Amino acid sequence: MGDRLGDRLVTAREEGFVGRRRETAAFRALLAAGRGAVVYVHGPGGIGKTTLLHHFAQLARHAGRPAVRLEAAEVRSYEEELTGRIPDRPDLVLLIDGLDDPRVARDTVHRELLPRLPADALVALACRTAPPLSWRLDPAWQGLLHLLPLGPLDDADSRELLTRRGVPPAVQDQGLAFTRGHPLALALVADVAAHGGEAAGADPSPQIVRALLASLLEAVPTPLHRTALEASSQVLSTTEPLLAALLQVADARPYFDWLCGLSAVESGLRGVHPHDLVRDALDAELRWRDPERRAALHRRASAYYQRLFTQEDDRARQRAVLADFAYLHRDSPVVGPLLEPVARGAAGAARLDRLTVSPGPVTGGELVEACTIAAIHEGIEAARLVHDWSRCPEAQTYTVRGPDGVAAGFYTLIELGAAPPADAPDDPAVRAARGWLAEHGELRGGETALLVRFWMSRDEYQAVSPVQTLITLRLTHHYLTDHKPAVTLLPFADPEFWEPGCAYVDFARLPAADFTAAGRRFGMFVHDWRRVPALAWLAMLTERERAEDPFAVTPPVASDPLRVLDREEFAEAVRDVLRGLVRADGLRDSPLLRTRLVAGRCPAGEAGQKERVAALREAVRSAAAALEASPQDRRAFRALHHTYLRPAGTQARAAELLRLPMTTYRRHLAAGIGRLTELLWQEELEGGGPDGGEGDHSGGPPEVSRPE
Repeated sequence: MGDRLGDRLVTAREEGFVGRRRETAAFRALLAAGRGAVVYVHGPGGIGKTTLLHHFAQLARHAGRPAVRLEAAEVRSYEEELTGRIPDRPDLVLLIDGLDDPRVARDTVHRELLPRLPADALVALACRTAPPLSWRLDPAWQGLLHLLPLGPLDDADSRELLTRRGVPPAVQDQGLAFTRGHPLALALVADVAAHGGEAAGADPSPQIVRALLASLLEAVPTPLHRTALEASSQVLSTTEPLLAALLQVADARPYFDWLCGLSAVESGLRGVHPHDLVRDALDAELRWRDPERRAALHRRASAYYQRLFTQEDDRARQRAVLADFAYLHRDSPVVGPLLEPVARGAAGAARLDRLTVSPGPVTGGELVEACTIAAIHEGIEAARLVHDWSRCPEAQTYTVRGPDGVAAGFYTLIELGAAPPADAPDDPAVRAARGWLAEHGELRGGETALLVRFWMSRDEYQAVSPVQTLITLRLTHHYLTDHKPAVTLLPFADPEFWEPGCAYVDFARLPAADFTAAGRRFGMFVHDWRRVPALAWLAMLTERERAEDPFAVTPPVASDPLRVLDREEFAEAVRDVLRGLVRADGLRDSPLLRTRLVAGRCPAGEAGQKERVAALREAVRSAAAALEASPQDRRAFRALHHTYLRPAGTQARAAELLRLPMTTYRRHLAAGIGRLTELLWQEELEGGGPDGGEGDHSGGPPEVSRPE
């Protein structure tokens, strides 16, 4: 090159150019073809569009063709530009950068400038967004328009870029982890490293973050738009209703539409999300600039997910919500590493979305695949047990399938009732679980424990992986919806590795239920849903997610353990409650005050005696109202009403008001007491309260008390 400064800059720019082999090959081919074409380069800010256009100009000059570069904002009069700066030559190469500048009408370039160029001209346009659909559907553009979307550089090219810019190898790994192949971010890392700053790390410096945001993000119209962008960086994906909850506005459509129009925001099956680098930059800045707002956004997101999970019956949406909920815990040093596939944001979510779970328990060929995976990792005896359990109605096996349709993992669930079925396989895990349940589990009639007998990935067994994460989320959905067990028992082949994560989610280590199979000792963990019901459990995880010490966070603990009554004891307590219902202190000593039935109806932190008595009265009246609404139970309700709810004084007087013989009245009353008891018992078994409620939430194995 010559001795001009401009020539030296061109040379330095070319020497620093790395990667983009596919784009370079495509442009070389168009140069060689000698036919007219329009290359449309698009991608988020800082991804390297301008650098690529400079490279295209050099390729054109090397091919002996005149290259003209324009900034779209510079073009004021196309007539003037055509006659002044753009030569009328068939071998022209025209490169226009910044086509998304708000001062430029993209359609004007499309309709006025491009049609005036020579027929054989090669044009390259650079824009943050893809071309409008009208361009792609216009028949006149068929064969002329070539789209070149730009993404991050791969690891090899990223490392080469840092090396060329003088970043020491010891610093490069940190830079690669933070920048994820984004060219501008890599350049910024090199600049900071050259000035002796910290290139990158767990908490990228504000210097890098400010520079990234200045280039990557468009100007925001209002502070609420900025909050919308910040909010989108805190959640796995953003939908319009979620954004409304995060912004605390009734209508989030204007802000959601604005997000969708940003070049740095991408769309997916779950909603919209920022480019991973933009997400990291926004999150890092918000973390040091306004940590309280960051925490508030997490609280609002968690509350929205819990509400969606409890108020909707859409199972697919519920399962997706669990992934979103898990993403909020990505920064936790305890469970963050265990959630790696989800914690990776959009890329990790996409990996999960490529996996599917069988819609129901498997048989036939799918069962054979599950048995094969079991044999690989736990031996022939495990495969035999998977097969034998498939014949029992208490057990269900589900497979996880990859995008190729082949089984990538499986899990087997076994419901354990009070007594084992006669034809159940002889299984060491079930023997251990039943032994513990018999001595400590306190299962009552109608209650079951759920044993996750097998769970594994075909390739990673029980190590952290997308299959393991999907199984974890699916098991959570089983616990909270399908099975609603009293107790969940979960074994691990490597209990020491998983113990901190299990403690975080309130699954306590249970050595008494450990078992040995195929020469390997499995460690058992347990969660009692009677003590920590679904919503209380989710609320506890929300608090632990934002706590400096998650294990210092425990849900409200009742002054006494919850009482676990059997069916007969419960029915007798209901009869006592009915007799004391209208007396001021008639419920003071009821054993039902310490059951899940009442705990589930008491707001967190408000479980005093007065609140428990009020909750018990409300539970009885709600069950009675359900009887009144049922045509089949209405006569029974009327007998209850005149005897206990609004007592007539004596049973004889109640029978007289109902115009019934005493024997008929007593039959209706017995039926009413029985039906009321059944409704209350069902609520007790399912967790208490219309929304699942709170209970005794202390960690560790279940601590329940039986009445004296």
